[in-house]
Amino acid sequence: MANTKKSITFIVEGEPQGKGRHRMTKTGHTYTPEKTALYENWVKTCYLSRTDKEMLIGPLKASIEAYFHIPISTPKKYIEDMISGKTLHTKKSDADNIAKVVLDSLNGIAYKDDSQVCELYVKKMYSDNPRLEVTIQEL
Repeated sequence: MANTKKSITFIVEGEPQGKGRHRMTKTGHTYTPEKTALYENWVKTCYLSRTDKEMLIGPLKASIEAYFHIPISTPKKYIEDMISGKTLHTKKSDADNIAKVVLDSLNGIAYKDDSQVCELYVKKMYSDNPRLEVTIQEL
């Protein structure tokens, strides 16, 4: 019997966001900023709309491609290089925070814990269609 490895790809429409730093109340309780919590819920929704609630098992590889909008003020002569990938996105959000928001939001949904992710690839680019393209596969 062949052992098939599962792979799930999904798209998160909209401008990519990174994980926001936890905040603390005056009484010492920490909380996730509302903007981050909303984005994590959007990532969960996009994942669940693509799958039938299947969980991946064992070691995993995650590939995240973040496509950011091209600033309106960009001169036309630079836009082609941005869309073709010659010019990559080097502004905020940081690649590690983008990975963190995606992996944390899928805990308990796509996999038991994000510690299962043994390989991680994140790339930031420009596009006319801002989004995240996420692939998670069993190794």
